[in-house]
Amino acid sequence: MKLLDCTLRDGGNVVGKGYNIEYTVMMIKGLIRANIKTIEMGNCVGIGAWKSQGDAAPATDIEYLEAVQPYVDQAEIGMFCGWKNGTEENIALAAKYGLNFLRIGANAGDGALAIDAIKRVKAAGLVCRYSMMKAYVLTADEAAEEAAMVAEAGLDEITIMDSAGTMTPDQVKEYTEKMVAKVKIPVAFHGHNNLGLSVANALAAYESGAQVFDCGMLGMARSAGNCATELAAAAFQRRGLLQDVDLNALLEFEDTTLIPAMEKYNYHVAVKPLDLVLGLSGAHSSFTNTFKEVAAEKEVSLYKLILETSLIDRKNPSRELMEEVAARI
Repeated sequence: MKLLDCTLRDGGNVVGKGYNIEYTVMMIKGLIRANIKTIEMGNCVGIGAWKSQGDAAPATDIEYLEAVQPYVDQAEIGMFCGWKNGTEENIALAAKYGLNFLRIGANAGDGALAIDAIKRVKAAGLVCRYSMMKAYVLTADEAAEEAAMVAEAGLDEITIMDSAGTMTPDQVKEYTEKMVAKVKIPVAFHGHNNLGLSVANALAAYESGAQVFDCGMLGMARSAGNCATELAAAAFQRRGLLQDVDLNALLEFEDTTLIPAMEKYNYHVAVKPLDLVLGLSGAHSSFTNTFKEVAAEKEVSLYKLILETSLIDRKNPSRELMEEVAARI
């Protein structure tokens, strides 16, 4: 299983049609440092959209592709591609610049329209992912049947997209189970947080056989946002999963770099890194000031101190215990 971080694609909706080159490079570096290495980036509407639809991002497709060249060998970097833009020209451009994947997107019920684009992506030697957008407009059985049909075109992965954040865990379970039973390729899940259920839905998708989980740092994405990368990582790590993700590195990047960078856009972080760590560790917020004082005095990571101390005592950790833990870390 793995996370597919969409911050640099769907997350760009919080600033327009995409992030500028400076932010793009900054976020890719932060994700790679945290060992999150499947990354979707570029124009929010996908490769070719700036030309065919007039959806102008702060950079052209070529400028985005040139900017990520130092990182294409360090991560699986790809772009979204609406089925109408799955032209030989756009796909050849992605291949020329060494992208790992293109993710062809079509609304549920329109899968037949995407077949040619899928075949072109595979013919170009790229990994082809597929987004069944607004999956909920079909029944779970209908979505599974369509998934089987598009998979036959050579897909490497198919994503159930809860584009409006309207699905509940029981629905996600049904859709995922039925799709997993119908296809032989990995099934992914992309949730939005309009009902506040994005993390619960990701967990339900995992329990039902999904292997890849879309997310966005700080929850950044269109509308109410995606499942936050850090929340997904923490929730899965609570279950002993995704241990390869360096959550501390991710939270440090968000605290020191990403959150300050997003202040110019007045972006509100729903769950701040510190609150996430309290939830992950089971530490009550009433002990926060003491944790902060000890971390500062002993010059250790606040988050590591909270996590390590809470493994010993989550009920009533003393300052003495915190200092003993700090001495060890």
